[in-house]
Amino acid sequence: MERKYMKKNSLAGIFTVGLAVIFTLSACAQSHKQAEDRLKNINAIINSSVLLNNQQNQIPLTKLASQKFASVDLGFVYQKSFDSLLNKYAAVKSLSAIKYKDSTTLNDLEDDLKFYSTVIVSVTDQLAKEGKILNFISNIAKHKQVVVAAFGDGKSLSSFDNLTNPIVWSPTVSEEAAMILPQFIFGGISANGTLSKNYSAKYTAASGYKTTATRFKYTVPEDAGVNTEDLLEIDKIAAEAIAGKASPGIVVLVAKDGKVIYNKAYGYHTYDNLVKDQVTDIFDMASVTKTSATTPTIMRLVEEKKLNLDTNIGFYIPKARNTPMNNIKVREVMLHQAGFIPYIPFHNFVKEGDYSRDSSAAFPTKVADNYFIKKGFFTDFMWPKMLNSPIKTRGSYVYSDISMYVMKDIAEQITEEPMAQYILDNFYTPLGMQTAGYLPRNRFARERIVPTEDDKAFRKTLLEGYVHDQGAALAGGVAGHAGLFASANDIAIYNQLLLNRGTYGGEQYFKPETVDMFTNKQSNVSRRGLGFDRHDADLTKKYPSQLASSSTYGHTGYTGIGSWVDPARGLVYIFLSNRVHPSVSEQLGKLNIRPRIQDAINRAIDKGKK
Repeated sequence: MERKYMKKNSLAGIFTVGLAVIFTLSACAQSHKQAEDRLKNINAIINSSVLLNNQQNQIPLTKLASQKFASVDLGFVYQKSFDSLLNKYAAVKSLSAIKYKDSTTLNDLEDDLKFYSTVIVSVTDQLAKEGKILNFISNIAKHKQVVVAAFGDGKSLSSFDNLTNPIVWSPTVSEEAAMILPQFIFGGISANGTLSKNYSAKYTAASGYKTTATRFKYTVPEDAGVNTEDLLEIDKIAAEAIAGKASPGIVVLVAKDGKVIYNKAYGYHTYDNLVKDQVTDIFDMASVTKTSATTPTIMRLVEEKKLNLDTNIGFYIPKARNTPMNNIKVREVMLHQAGFIPYIPFHNFVKEGDYSRDSSAAFPTKVADNYFIKKGFFTDFMWPKMLNSPIKTRGSYVYSDISMYVMKDIAEQITEEPMAQYILDNFYTPLGMQTAGYLPRNRFARERIVPTEDDKAFRKTLLEGYVHDQGAALAGGVAGHAGLFASANDIAIYNQLLLNRGTYGGEQYFKPETVDMFTNKQSNVSRRGLGFDRHDADLTKKYPSQLASSSTYGHTGYTGIGSWVDPARGLVYIFLSNRVHPSVSEQLGKLNIRPRIQDAINRAIDKGKK
């Protein structure tokens, strides 16, 4: 929870649309008829594609955390689109052998693959005629898990009679097919096809393995019973938001019944209109950190019976035992009913000598570019100040960031490791969430991260990949209430896990009853679940939107984020913006942008049911 100490921005914005190569709506508006035609084409490719050599059940790929993936470009014309879809599911490194007919180049490429455990190779009939390429595939298959994506009329299949590794084959050579086969490989689409005739002694008529879809499918709205034209209202609202200076850029993702049917980027990173927003951009999640990092950690610990919600804080945090917090129950903290004050403006306590523009042993904690806070500022000042803050409203609902500072410390006391690492190891990496995590500047180029405030009062710099929340920043960028950064696709994957009541990608992360307990209403004095915000039963509040079902849960973030699950509609709705750039603006709320887009989606889904 941050306080507004900057004037509203006054820079003009220009509405644009940016979009990565996926199945969702293109930058140009599609008609319902065009989308229906495309869906027919997609389904034709899916129905004619066949999974072979899957006797070891390697497809769909699982256990993502224990593998390193590479995709080999041997000259397939649609390789870029193929790799784009692979990277929706996991971090897949693209390695190219442009001079693939040169065996020396292929030997070099084979050497470059030494750090990868799973290699995905795309070939056409023409490429499969090359003896050197077949030898290359055979050689790497001796030491690594290899998956072959084959495109063409099937004449090349006989070349792989000696291969025991999985082959996903499509008789179609097209960009559409190049974006479908990766979804078979990772379980976005289930395999059901069989060969219609004999292609070799091994690949005979009726050959083919069946699989079950376990991850997101990337497709058109019509695939989920939604009319493309009914979603065009989102474009208008996004354009209004940018024109009204609610945010320089926006990303919207919609998933229905496990299918991503809409993912678009609008506007720019800043009002300079230099860098267009992309659907793969990384945003500051602000308070969505609470539900997407801290809460799943707590859910796991409760499920493992390592944490009891009805035990007092002092049982878990030694430093809390002689403070007003000692007897507060963990459940009260998760419900924001512990009586904590809403927040403490720690940045107002920073004085000359507490920070430096250079790092050193005395100033080790990076708060932003050219800003380092002194050693012990959190442990010696911030943490004791929170622990000893007055308990004023116990039993009443008062939203407080202090609650999630407390929950993070409880989690770390139990797990005996930093929560930032715990959430990566236990959730983000195995789920295939590649951008989600703390301290993104340590992992990604600055250009991939959407900037937030040009902070002229505290840090005296444009915040690019450093958490906007002042308290989280002074804690080193990692906190229970803020600090998480992620892309829309990553946050959608996590929310789909919740919508699936604990499973994703063929793996179980939570028991269904754990998800139900945390996401259902758990308070007698508020609408809240445990950690999660929820639909407000007071319909005059129209929260989170007028048409949201009573089962809707999620959270918003101060930087301009919305993350909602509507189980009644099978809906995951992600809204990302940087409304605090270049300074804090209230326009996003005044124009009611997030709820209006949510209701445009709700109307489109409801209309499709009729």
